[in-house]
Amino acid sequence: MATDSATDVFEEHRSVLMGVAYRMLGRVADAEDVVQEAWLRWSTADHGQVREPRAYLVRVTTRLAIDRLRHVQSRREAYVGPWLPEPYATDYGPTVPDTAERAVLADSVSLAVLVVLESLSPLERAVFVLREAFGFPFAEIAATLDRGEAAVRQLAGRARKHVDAGRPRYEVDPAQRRDLTERFLAAATEGDLDGLMALLAPDVRLVGDSGGKAKAPVRVLESADKVGRFLHGAARKGIDGVAGRVEFRFMEFNGAECLLFLVDGAPDSVFQLDVVDGRVQSIYIVRNPDKLVTLTR
Repeated sequence: MATDSATDVFEEHRSVLMGVAYRMLGRVADAEDVVQEAWLRWSTADHGQVREPRAYLVRVTTRLAIDRLRHVQSRREAYVGPWLPEPYATDYGPTVPDTAERAVLADSVSLAVLVVLESLSPLERAVFVLREAFGFPFAEIAATLDRGEAAVRQLAGRARKHVDAGRPRYEVDPAQRRDLTERFLAAATEGDLDGLMALLAPDVRLVGDSGGKAKAPVRVLESADKVGRFLHGAARKGIDGVAGRVEFRFMEFNGAECLLFLVDGAPDSVFQLDVVDGRVQSIYIVRNPDKLVTLTR
């Protein structure tokens, strides 16, 4: 296979490889490193012996991601405060026209699901991602992981049971999420504590990820009173104390519309709200600057 043809084949499957690697690792930089390593292996492979390039590339990427995940898991044990995945742009546009397929991809990359996936073993996570997000047959997953098909089915069953137990038991209407996010932003920026409290579910949770490199709660906050007062105080201090031009943008990350907060054009934080019965059930805030670098590209 000529170099140009090999490049074209790889680029044809790059989005799938990046999707697999990101869902495995939760970090864009780590996923990009894995995909780059997969390219290096592909560029030196004997292409004449590769009957199905997509299967070959997914197999290489998955195995590299498993190795990387085992390495980074030890780093995450020492992480300061709650850990959230790095925001990942998922505006699929016309590349994923099917509504059902779009919903599956969005769900499998949501912050809530990726947080649950952190508690799976690397092999369970790989099986879940390949099966649930991309619909690979069990036989192909077994070949990818060099495991028997029966063993892979057991891994899939355990992973699915664990994810179902930990994932949110509701569906969020995009229009409702947008409306609640706009009202949430207005109440926070206007210092309207009563208006903010009215938007929060009684058992609302706030998860803030700073990695110890920005201001954010080092523990998960629970209850409308604690979350509302924290947000009210943070909004007042943040807006009044920021030296620079403050800007808010609505963008799609991890399959959901989020609020991107910028200071002088640089990303400062990403907010995502999960909504249940017209109230904010969960708030995810990513403030670790290392996880916002790719948003400036």
